Amino acid sequence: MDGALRSALDAAAPDREVRDVAATGPSWNDDNETVRVTFADDDDPSALFCKVALDGDGSRIARERAALAAVSAADRVPVPRVVAADPTASVPYLLTAPVEGETLLDRGADADAATRRDLARAVGRSLADLHDLYADSLDFHGEIRGVVRDGDGRVSGVDVRGDPWTDVLLARIEWIRTASPSDRFDDHFRRVAEVVAANRDRLDDAVAALCHFDLAKPNCFVLDGDGDGGDGGDDPPTAGLLDWERACVGDPVRDLVRGLEQGFEPMRGDDEQRLGDAFLDGYREQVGGLPAGYEEREPIYRAVRHLGVSGYFENYVRFVDEDSAAFAEWTEAELDRRLARV
Repeated sequence: MDGALRSALDAAAPDREVRDVAATGPSWNDDNETVRVTFADDDDPSALFCKVALDGDGSRIARERAALAAVSAADRVPVPRVVAADPTASVPYLLTAPVEGETLLDRGADADAATRRDLARAVGRSLADLHDLYADSLDFHGEIRGVVRDGDGRVSGVDVRGDPWTDVLLARIEWIRTASPSDRFDDHFRRVAEVVAANRDRLDDAVAALCHFDLAKPNCFVLDGDGDGGDGGDDPPTAGLLDWERACVGDPVRDLVRGLEQGFEPMRGDDEQRLGDAFLDGYREQVGGLPAGYEEREPIYRAVRHLGVSGYFENYVRFVDEDSAAFAEWTEAELDRRLARV
């Protein structure tokens, strides 16, 4: 273990002996480290997951802890159980229990197209449930700063620092820019920010919903139905969500668009397996339709989402079947196309 991780585990589990620490997989987030920790307790040889903020910024840990508490209290979207957390520690940390089921990445790896559509539909249903949580009490957008409790002390929602949605989104764009390892397309961030600011009237009227904002396949896990679906059929799978540090009260249309591109649409080419359609169908099935203003604001969020490619260009270029120059040309042209749609 490195010093930061050891410090966090000493604070999170001071009376437990660590038997093993293992990586959880590749990550493009250099500000955090997440590991699987096995303890040596004779009576409880359990494994937990520990996330530490390597940069010392505990705001992400605080946000994730609050979001997990609020979603868990509503008991509609499966999430990990928080064992311990301290965003104010010298090394801010979050310790969570393992979840049942497999990640969407693992479950879908060898699945056929029909099964992948079922999984995409399950994630769509869960995202719709998330956006519906506390809908009656969320009157404005903003970053999550804690939880709201009722008179009996039970968690009943999220405490939000209210800000116009456009301002929240512009701050998020700057966050992506500073976190991105590549400055090759820095002008993309300026151009997209200008378009976002110019469309304030379209954006600030968006409904406020609790959003996840990071539906990458490793952040979704799948629970199988209980086999009692009625009419002789099985229940459909249920999707749970991991990694809530980007959670926010924002526009659910952005959550949908970001989720589409992260997990269900190919970065280039057609959606031949129709996974994106299945994802949106699952959302519609759960709440009766897509969020109001979807068609109007979807092009804006497509442009914002492309910044993930611009800022992580060197990471992406390792996974595409062409040279760096050709991929850079596509990256530039694709932003032009997306901005033209706006």
